[in-house]
Amino acid sequence: MGGIKLDRRDGVVTLTLSRPERLNAVDGALTEEMLDALNELARDASTHVVVLTGEGRGFCSGMDIQGGDPGGEAAEGRVQRLYRGIARGAEVTARLREIPQPVIAALHGPVAGMGVSWALASDLRVADPTTRFVIPFTDLGLSAGDCGLSWLLPRMIGPAKAAELSYRAQRLDVTRADELGLITEITPEGGDQAAAQALADELLTKSPYGLRRTKELLNASLDAPGLRRQLMAETAVQTLAFFSEDLAEGMTATLQKRPPEFKNR
Repeated sequence: MGGIKLDRRDGVVTLTLSRPERLNAVDGALTEEMLDALNELARDASTHVVVLTGEGRGFCSGMDIQGGDPGGEAAEGRVQRLYRGIARGAEVTARLREIPQPVIAALHGPVAGMGVSWALASDLRVADPTTRFVIPFTDLGLSAGDCGLSWLLPRMIGPAKAAELSYRAQRLDVTRADELGLITEITPEGGDQAAAQALADELLTKSPYGLRRTKELLNASLDAPGLRRQLMAETAVQTLAFFSEDLAEGMTATLQKRPPEFKNR
């Protein structure tokens, strides 16, 4: 793979954006490799946590609008190729939300444009002090509704703050991002990837059924038309849990006053 690197270990897959010479700017090849990897993970019962990070000095500088091929067929016109490139980047955002595994983003340096959407589409975010979120769109003549940002940001920080950041093309340092509730943990400089792996190891001690179904329900709640619809979904998931090996092990471990040892499956 030229656009991403993929590393597997004991129930954890690390996806590394790997175009460090371009601050991991997203081109068509990187997007397609991300989609291939995420589609494979959606079918992977042996992987329980995913870590997403960027190689080199930054997490992701957004779509490569200068030196990158957005993808598509050579016979397509410029509009069609740009539309396809943006739409495929948006599909990565959707797949990050849809795969059953919790996704931990390990952030450092620039997190810009499409990179902001991918970071916010992750479930948890650890960041070192060099991290800065850049939402530049209205300064560039673009809309800040980019690859899911106009859906994700209001749900995470509220519509008023989302409007302020988007209209004013603001940048957030790690302290401000943490104040807004976007950051799970601030690490020492250069420590984001190690902290993400440590957090992944913590999640590996949890119930595989519980993790997957919790992500499923949290995502469903964002679109739920009301409390009662969500209560029905929760009741179905919780009832099935009572027939799982995870519950038997969790209850036994609690009674025996020991850590649970859930099976990888």
